[in-house]
Amino acid sequence: MFAAERRQAILELVRANGAVRLRDIAAQVGTSEVTVRRDLRLLEEQGLLDRRRGGAAAPGVLSQEPTYVQKSHTALHEKRAIAALAASLVDDGDAVVLGAGTTTEELARRLVGRRDLTVVTNSMLVGTLLAHAPGVEVVMTGGQLRGSTFALVGSAAEQSLEGVRVRTAFLSGNGLTVARGLSTPNMAAASMDRVLVGAAQELVVLADHTKLGVDTMFQTAPPEHITRLVTDDRADPEQLEGLRALGVEVLQARAG
Repeated sequence: MFAAERRQAILELVRANGAVRLRDIAAQVGTSEVTVRRDLRLLEEQGLLDRRRGGAAAPGVLSQEPTYVQKSHTALHEKRAIAALAASLVDDGDAVVLGAGTTTEELARRLVGRRDLTVVTNSMLVGTLLAHAPGVEVVMTGGQLRGSTFALVGSAAEQSLEGVRVRTAFLSGNGLTVARGLSTPNMAAASMDRVLVGAAQELVVLADHTKLGVDTMFQTAPPEHITRLVTDDRADPEQLEGLRALGVEVLQARAG
């Protein structure tokens, strides 16, 4: 592959995925990571992508938010495996928070048969899934509905959680890094997620491998606030080691 063809292939990978790890780029274009780094440096100078630790992202990806439809088709098998493992952390009689997202939606599906479970959520999708579950009481926040994510946000949503305390909050977010922890591109969503975290004794992050190493604009929870990460077996080992070093317990689900 000529250099120009290789760089075009790299751009297409980044545009298709939003963010791509260095090792994955090298494998896809059939060259060394050293060569890919040089290509990324040149493409960034041309304003065609943004370099980041361990990979590259489309320009402006810090503020870009995928739609619900886009997210629902990304790493679907991994999300289902993560949700199944996360469900094992929920006991009958628990009170938990489920934030908005396609992974927490998958988790909600696996909680339908639980007994004496209370689920606090700002996700219309989670609430709808659990509405007819006989052993589950659903507590919805108020607030403004974001049509792109089917999530309730805003001051009314945040105020509705005053005085609420549960055992565990399950959040997914849009990116997770060792440096900044969990983040999301939307200010209102990030503010709401911080309130959800504050309502729980512990935070469990559900993040498939496509979110690890990805940083977005607004921090939801710093890494030291994360109790556990539930991810899949394709997650970047370096990211996992960094999080473990900060005291995060890492659980990996087998998607295959």
